Amino acid sequence: MGLPVERREIFVLLVVLVSITTHPKFNQVTASSSPPPSSTHTNNWAVLVCTSRFWFNYRHMANTLSLYRTVKRLGIPDERIILMLADDMACNARNNYPAQVFNNENHQLNLYGDNVEVDYRGYEVTVENFLRVLTGRHDSAVPRSKRLLSDEGSHILLYMTGHGGDQFLKFQDSEEIQSHDLADAIEQMREKRRFKELLIMVDTCQAATLFSQLYSPGVLAIGSSLKGENSYSHHLDSDVGVSVVDRFTFYTLAFFEKLNMYNRASLSSLFSSYSPSLLMSTAYYRTDLYQRDLNMVPITDFFGSVMETLHTDSAYKGISVGKATNTQFEKQTHHIGDSSQQGESASVSNLDEGDVAKQKDIFWLLNSKWEQLQDSLDKVGDRDRCVHFGFGLMVLVAAVSSWLTKPK
Repeated sequence: MGLPVERREIFVLLVVLVSITTHPKFNQVTASSSPPPSSTHTNNWAVLVCTSRFWFNYRHMANTLSLYRTVKRLGIPDERIILMLADDMACNARNNYPAQVFNNENHQLNLYGDNVEVDYRGYEVTVENFLRVLTGRHDSAVPRSKRLLSDEGSHILLYMTGHGGDQFLKFQDSEEIQSHDLADAIEQMREKRRFKELLIMVDTCQAATLFSQLYSPGVLAIGSSLKGENSYSHHLDSDVGVSVVDRFTFYTLAFFEKLNMYNRASLSSLFSSYSPSLLMSTAYYRTDLYQRDLNMVPITDFFGSVMETLHTDSAYKGISVGKATNTQFEKQTHHIGDSSQQGESASVSNLDEGDVAKQKDIFWLLNSKWEQLQDSLDKVGDRDRCVHFGFGLMVLVAAVSSWLTKPK
């Protein structure tokens, strides 16, 4: 008995799919061609950098740890935070509060608590390592925990604090990163599709000059001071003996302490909260490379988490493969109704139950296997594994074709 037209088309599609994916040159083609840029914001990362050594720069470490605590509280997990601290003030012999770091003279909050994961510390914080983190050009021995594993759907917060000047920021009081170095590194990130949007926040003297050379689209930047202006500390802690936080970071933290991860405050509200009279400098933000209206950008797009909500029709323990298949099919064919079994029956009441069930099975099979194939080929660089996967799919095609040719 000949195959119906619809079944013939499905069978031909499966055969073509297997032929293409098992071709010897398929892996070379997919490796050489880059995927199209994603239009979806899928994850957030934070790179937090303190570039200063020595005890009298205590406030710079406190600045960075304060931002670290804030982004964690708003939902960014440790595995998506790269924390770079050029010195360990908590263990400094001058510290009257060993293993503790504070950003306020009331000492109510220890920033250096049990849940601080420092990725680069001490002499590891160099210009070279910083640029390697941004561009992803690491030695093979560098662990994943020290890598910025962002992608084309990532929003990245880059926070830097330390001592700077006109178009430079000092590292370890021994080397500097120039504004054009930073601009070129960010352009490499864009070309390698390591971010969708990037927010740069700099708290240092003449901070605005550090991002003056940027030219990559999708980048937003804000600095604590203009060219020729200093960035000042907020207050001195007489017990610690040094200043414990800078003004720009202090008022940034004051803004965030009023928010939680569900708040819809915009970036515009943050930028407009900085008062020159309180900062004793002029905060400057650059938006010419950024496409979106700041009033429409939630603060959590950079400082918080990306929460994906999966709507299900029952508790997780009650979901079966069959029900997931039906739900997926109904979404794709726009027959979404009541999520109960009665609703599912009603949505296909005008069709023959046997044909509908087979169509659903075929659709789910094609869709799921295609997604598995794409995911596997994206991750597999070994051609042998690719070919083995193709052989497995050929077995699946044989089984499906056998089922399709059965007489009714």
